[in-house]
Amino acid sequence: MNTRHYLTSALIATALLSGCKKDGETAAVIPEVPENTAFVTRLFEYVPAPGQFINLGSGRMESAQSILKKEGIVSLGAWGGYIVLGFDHTVINRKDLPDILVKGNAQSNFAEPGVVWVMKDENKNGQPDDIWYEIAGSEFGKAGYIRNYEVTYTKPTPVNGDVSWKDNKGNTGLIEANTFHSQSYFPDWISGAEYTLKGTLLPSSNINMMNPAFVTSLPFAFGYADNIAGGDQIDIAKAIDKDGKNISLTGIDFIKIQTGIQANMKSVGELSTELTSVTDLSLIK
Repeated sequence: MNTRHYLTSALIATALLSGCKKDGETAAVIPEVPENTAFVTRLFEYVPAPGQFINLGSGRMESAQSILKKEGIVSLGAWGGYIVLGFDHTVINRKDLPDILVKGNAQSNFAEPGVVWVMKDENKNGQPDDIWYEIAGSEFGKAGYIRNYEVTYTKPTPVNGDVSWKDNKGNTGLIEANTFHSQSYFPDWISGAEYTLKGTLLPSSNINMMNPAFVTSLPFAFGYADNIAGGDQIDIAKAIDKDGKNISLTGIDFIKIQTGIQANMKSVGELSTELTSVTDLSLIK
């Protein structure tokens, strides 16, 4: 619910008693209504894939909470790792304008694109239990783009060893441990010996590892998180349904962001989407 446009009888009564803002000509009482927060304010899920920052620094539950109501930093790990966040109001789909700003730590020659999903609170229960719609970015439908992709990660032995994975296309690989981060890369709070993540796989065509000393991962044109230096402007009008057809949304209440590329970049480690903030562009002054 957008508190900017909803005036309850209780607020009006309070305004009459307190004598807050008045219109000089009509003397009509204009109640003061709490401002909505530009930043996301609620964390519903944080399920990262294994990665070199998981279980320390930016890869903990406390890190996920760090981007609520302010800037912080959280890592989503390798492909499929995700976070589900909510606003304290409905973000309106503005005509011919971007609606959400997602900031990460992307650089001009090193992006770690994440897929963005949005949801409207159709049943009005304040929970992200309706339908997720993918934001169709610039790579939608291109070679290497795969929907309904799945990866299963297995807890290693020893726990700080390489993490093996297999996907639903018959491929296997490793999230390799490195000398810079010696902790377990498998999330400590995940119970069981393995877990499966599902979503959309993005092409890895932007990655160049010809020079091991200077690995690059160039940004895509638009529509992803942790993709463009300075932040990515997301347009709700780009939302698509499960069949890839455009869906018209008046606004959204929840957002999910998920690492989109499965890539072992050797000395650099796995590609992992990072976030520093998620905000409603209409509330940024």
